[in-house]
Amino acid sequence: MTVDPIRGRGTAHNLPNRFDPLHYEHDPARVDPDAPSPTTQFLRDTSRSLITTNDSPDVGFHASINPYRGCEHGCIYCYARPTHEYLGFSAGLDFESRILVKEDAPELLRRELASKRWKPMVVVISGVTDCYQPIERRLQLTRKCLEVFLEFRNPVAIVTKSHLVTRDTDLLSELAKFDASAVFLSITTLDGDLARVLEPRAAQPAGRLAAIEELTAAGVPTGVLVAPVIPGLTDHELPAIITAAVRAGARFAGHVPLRLPGAVAPLFEQWLMQHFPDRKDKVLGRIRSMRGGKLNDARFGSRMKGDGVFAEMMDEMFALACRKAGVVGRSPELSVKGFRRPGGTQGLLFEE
Repeated sequence: MTVDPIRGRGTAHNLPNRFDPLHYEHDPARVDPDAPSPTTQFLRDTSRSLITTNDSPDVGFHASINPYRGCEHGCIYCYARPTHEYLGFSAGLDFESRILVKEDAPELLRRELASKRWKPMVVVISGVTDCYQPIERRLQLTRKCLEVFLEFRNPVAIVTKSHLVTRDTDLLSELAKFDASAVFLSITTLDGDLARVLEPRAAQPAGRLAAIEELTAAGVPTGVLVAPVIPGLTDHELPAIITAAVRAGARFAGHVPLRLPGAVAPLFEQWLMQHFPDRKDKVLGRIRSMRGGKLNDARFGSRMKGDGVFAEMMDEMFALACRKAGVVGRSPELSVKGFRRPGGTQGLLFEE
């Protein structure tokens, strides 16, 4: 089914939920092209805990929090889209227009850090969805969580595409005094026109570079994450992104080739057909060459790196760009030495 793009959205499609045997499809002939774009709905998330852990050998962190589920940035390639299917929604338009909000996130975080069961470690914010998506400007859940992290001096690392992260420079710079904060700005392309259709509600590339500059000037360890690198579409920009980020003040860098789990693959194919039909076969062909002939390879050790000639070329290009730009590492060394529980044993009051 062909559906016209929706301005400001990554996709106009709501693919069937893999867990739901019933699915409603709009008749394209009855869709009004002049109808207003769907508004974003914000729903209460009543989770009883906040910090989640993983033991994946492919993920560079053990603990993370996500104040929001779903993401209004609408990045068409987002690997987190299939997580919305566990909530009964679609990985398509629902993911970017039905956002679950953890209103109790700061209180849950304080309770968990105060528990004697908590062993201080680095916590990543936005391991799944962006903690600085547009609604954060009003709700400030991420800022309130950072206040809790500062209260306990627990180290935290942030991944975001938003310039809004600079709003919290005061908290991040205080945490940095204890080697307890770092920020990665995710930059996929330096082409503003491409970014508008690839990541429709995320900050423009220039805004992300400005965020790197502002955070670095304030003493916050800041780096760039070139992710995802899309073969045949954005891979040629990898050196330029590293160079621009380092000029802005980035001290470390990382990259991840595009991966298309579950429903992300057909959504991305539809997006290519709409926006880059002349490059569709080239892009998909190169993805398959890096993913064992498929559009996704979920095997540990491969899913975050890819295999084959193009994956090797991408790694070599990244390494060379980092050497030329003077990047010394992929991440900062954060410390738990400053961790404290305010009030001494007061944390015991939160035990069940």
